[in-house]
Amino acid sequence: MKRRLAYVSALFALASIGSWQAWAQAASNTAEPTDPKATEQWEPVPKIVIPGKHGSAPPSDAIVLFDGHDISEWETSKDHSPARWKVHNGVVTVDKANGNIQTKQKFKNYQLHLEWLVPTNITGEGQKRGNSGVFLASTGPGDEGYEIQVLDSYKNKTYVNGQAASIYKQTPPLVNAMRPPGEWQTYDIVWTAPVFAADGTLKSPAFVTVFHNGVLMQNHTQLAGETFYIGKPKYKPYDTAPIKLQAHGDPSPSISFRNIWVRPLD
Repeated sequence: MKRRLAYVSALFALASIGSWQAWAQAASNTAEPTDPKATEQWEPVPKIVIPGKHGSAPPSDAIVLFDGHDISEWETSKDHSPARWKVHNGVVTVDKANGNIQTKQKFKNYQLHLEWLVPTNITGEGQKRGNSGVFLASTGPGDEGYEIQVLDSYKNKTYVNGQAASIYKQTPPLVNAMRPPGEWQTYDIVWTAPVFAADGTLKSPAFVTVFHNGVLMQNHTQLAGETFYIGKPKYKPYDTAPIKLQAHGDPSPSISFRNIWVRPLD
């Protein structure tokens, strides 16, 4: 019996030695390369995109949504009629009586730039002070979709997941980089759309990165779903959708927008 145990132990030892030798051989086969060319990638070559002449100008592959002259790229969200916000002096001002507007084109993943202005004669406080919003995917005629809040957050106290650059009613901004009324604000946004299976179930959530006046506000933040004023966010299946600007019904003077462009990333 002792001889048999010794024989079995010897077999296990030989097997272990063999496994170790096999591992050592595999490790030697994956040794670090000594030729720098081994880690060079030459294909595919990235396409050429000509940047704008200044920091906020649209690059060569951007779709210009508003250039200061007309809003022909936009329609009324409610009935798809031509957008009727007022264009003047290179800007477009929210017309609350005519409701939300959205892009005629639909998008999935993209980079968005827009600039917005809180007027110097702004009134009100909290959510009743220059309220608007950028809906990154407009999934319905009302306020359905995924909203980045637009609000005068300069010395204006409100709930933090409702101030400028928040994912409305979900995630507060990392900091407050608001300029005072009368100065232009900029948003630079990268939107990664949610993905749904054929049966409508969520395969991967939405993510967003937001810079406000060049300062990081949302760092690839995961969304819990669409924006709801009352109740928790939830997802509703969609593929592509317009970008929407909100005509909020607060009584303060309306804000304005300019220099809006988008780069599809699909």
